[in-house]
Amino acid sequence: MPAAHRPGLRVTPGLTIPESELSWRFSRSSGPGGQGVNTADSRVELVWDAAASTVLSEVQRDRILDRLSGRLVDGVLTVTASEHRAQLRNRDAARTRLAALVADALRPPSPTRRPTKATRGATERRLKAKKRRTGIKDLRKPPSE
Repeated sequence: MPAAHRPGLRVTPGLTIPESELSWRFSRSSGPGGQGVNTADSRVELVWDAAASTVLSEVQRDRILDRLSGRLVDGVLTVTASEHRAQLRNRDAARTRLAALVADALRPPSPTRRPTKATRGATERRLKAKKRRTGIKDLRKPPSE
């Protein structure tokens, strides 16, 4: 489906960022690219204002602003793509990258690990291995007189 006909950027089954909240900027890519490198604006920047988004719940907004704080500038997330020579492919790459970033940030935190005590068998195996290692190292020492 061409980018112009998409209803929005689907991040998760329950969250789709509308196309009206996404803005695009295009510029010339650096590096090799043949004859068209100086004329084609194939580098793509996809910009989304997460802080002002209307589709996020308060919990989702807080989670995104917290987890992506290193990538956000005043609540705005910018994703760039310039690995392809065609602008259309870079647009698709930027959309995919933004969706993956937001989906990863929205993932609920993993449960905290409850510390447990080592079993008696595990402790005995560890101590037995330490004694064996000590014996091996003792054999390396010169004989005492």
